[in-house]
Amino acid sequence: MVYLDTAATSHKPREVLKELGRFYGHLNSNIHRGLYPLSEKATEAFEGARSQIARFLNARFSREVIFTKGTTEAVNMVALSWGETHIESGDEIVVTVLEHHSNLVPWQQLAGRKGATLKTVRPDEKGFIDVENLRSLLSERTKLVALAHISNAAGTILPVKQLTRAAQAAGARVLVDAAQSVAHLSIDVQDLGADWLVFSGHKMYGPTGVGVLYGREEVLQATEPCFFGGGMIREVTLSKSRWSESPYKFEAGTPPLAEAAALARATELIERWGREKIALWEEELTEYALQELFALGVRVWGPPVNIKRGPVVSFTLPGAHPHDVAHLAGERGVCLRAGHHCAEPLHREWGITASCRISFGVYNQSADVDRLIEVLKEVKKTLRV
Repeated sequence: MVYLDTAATSHKPREVLKELGRFYGHLNSNIHRGLYPLSEKATEAFEGARSQIARFLNARFSREVIFTKGTTEAVNMVALSWGETHIESGDEIVVTVLEHHSNLVPWQQLAGRKGATLKTVRPDEKGFIDVENLRSLLSERTKLVALAHISNAAGTILPVKQLTRAAQAAGARVLVDAAQSVAHLSIDVQDLGADWLVFSGHKMYGPTGVGVLYGREEVLQATEPCFFGGGMIREVTLSKSRWSESPYKFEAGTPPLAEAAALARATELIERWGREKIALWEEELTEYALQELFALGVRVWGPPVNIKRGPVVSFTLPGAHPHDVAHLAGERGVCLRAGHHCAEPLHREWGITASCRISFGVYNQSADVDRLIEVLKEVKKTLRV
C-alpha cells in the first residue's frame, strides 16, 4: 500500500501507540482532584504534555496551551467565546478563499448572528495571498482575520507572520489554522505573533480526538469560556459561578488525557527527526511529484512548480472524474483523496467541483511517487482518457 493522504490523517509511530497504552495501562485515572498517587501521576503526565507542547510551539507559558478535540473545536471555541463577546453589528471578519470549511463556517455563522460583515481575500493568479491583498480589505471595523498557514487543497504556504503584522496594525485579532503546517514546518508562536493558533493531533502523527488551541495570555484572560461544567470552575452556588484561570476555564469536563500524553510524544518525535529536515525532505518529494504529474499531462491546481508549497498537491486527470480516479487507484493500492477536500469555495474559484489530492508525511519516499504515476497511467488506460 502507498499512503498519500496525510493531509487527512497521518499514520501513528509505534512510540505514540505505546504512550497511549502506557497511560491507559498504568496511569488511568482522572486528574487534578484525586488525592491519591495514581491520580497525581496522571495529572503530572497531562500537565507535562501541556508543557512539552508549549515548548514545541515556543509559547511563553504552558497556560497558553488549551487542549481541545481538534482544529474544528478550537476554531469554534474562539468564535463562541471571544467572538460572541467582541464582535458587534457592523464589524468585519476577514477570511481567505483558501480556508478549510472549519476556518470558514464558524465565522459565517458568527457574522450572521452578530450582524457583522464577512470579507474574503482572494488569491492571485499564482494561488498566493500577499500582504497587499489583505491590506486592501482591512478597515477600522475589522475585528478578526482568520487564515490558514498551509492550504489543505492548494498547498499554498501563506506568509502568516507578515499577514499577522498587517492585520494587527489595523487593530484586528488574528487566528492561524496550523492543521496542515505544524507537522511540516517550524512554528514559533512568539515570532509569529498571532493571537490564536490551532491544530489537530491526528495530522501530526498523534492520536485522534485531541488538538490544541494556543492563545496569547492577555487574550485568554480577556475571554469568557463557552463550555461549562466540571473542571473549569472555581466556585459554584445555586445562583452564580466563578471560573478558574486559563487554561482550565476553557477545559470543561474530562479532557483527552491519554491522547494529550500521546500527542506530546508525537511532538518529541518531530523534534527528534528535525523540523528543518522534515520540511526539506517533503519539499523535495513534492517537487518531484509535481514534475512527474506535469509530465503525465494532468492538471495541477495551486501554485506553479517553481514556487515553494506545502506537501499537498491537488490535480485533475482530463476527461476523468476525480472520484473514479481515486477509486481505481485505491483498488491498485494507492491511497489518495478525491472531492472538494472541505474547501468548496476554493474549488469554485478554480472552476471545478472536485479534484484528486496527494499529500506526504515523513514515511513517504520517491518510490511512492513512482508507484502513483504507474497507477495513474493504468487508470488512464482503463478510463480511456
